[in-house]
Amino acid sequence: MPGQAARPAFTLAEVLVTLGIIGVVSAMTVPSLMQNHQRKTYVTQLHKVYNEFQQASLQYMTDKNALNLKEAGLVTNEAIDNWIKNYFRVVQDCSENANSCFAADEYKFMNGNSMSIGNLSSNVYLLSGGAVVYVYSDAGSGRIGIFVDINAKKGPNIIGRDLFALKIYDNGIIDDSSRLSSDITSAPLTKEQRENLFQDYCLSGKDNGWWGCFGKILNDNWEMNY
Repeated sequence: MPGQAARPAFTLAEVLVTLGIIGVVSAMTVPSLMQNHQRKTYVTQLHKVYNEFQQASLQYMTDKNALNLKEAGLVTNEAIDNWIKNYFRVVQDCSENANSCFAADEYKFMNGNSMSIGNLSSNVYLLSGGAVVYVYSDAGSGRIGIFVDINAKKGPNIIGRDLFALKIYDNGIIDDSSRLSSDITSAPLTKEQRENLFQDYCLSGKDNGWWGCFGKILNDNWEMNY
């Protein structure tokens, strides 16, 4: 209209430059945000499995009126099988064919090297939460080993991401361990012990072992910072 001042506006070039900047920033930040979200999801799933086993081990000792797992009789694979089936919601018993639940030889270390979880012939279960676990007696010591893939055969099938090794000690505490069960016999572990295991096994795969990832998450207050 006559006499009305022209309103300021962006030129097409300015709009294009702004959109270009937004695109560059998004390309730089979105992958990182997605990775952080995925790691939090992994930790949440791992924490759920941890809580299930922690509660079940303590409840088992209470039900058996025992001071520790060895006294409670949880020292054989047969006893573990009964424990799992009575204290957990098992969707599938995969003991006769572990490859139907685990991803077999598709696992890798974080450095890209291939990793086999071995020939598992007993005590393999798919739990109602979607995790698959292999649970075994540590030579009748009252310690129980757990291999857990928090999302079964789904990817990424990387040790320290969706595959972890845990140990339930005779006092019912769940913590990390080493490839040689005789190295660490009681829990909780110190932060230094966990960090050493993380450097030796989780990162470098020393002796083709893959302990140490879980302990690092414990040290970092249930954060996956690696």
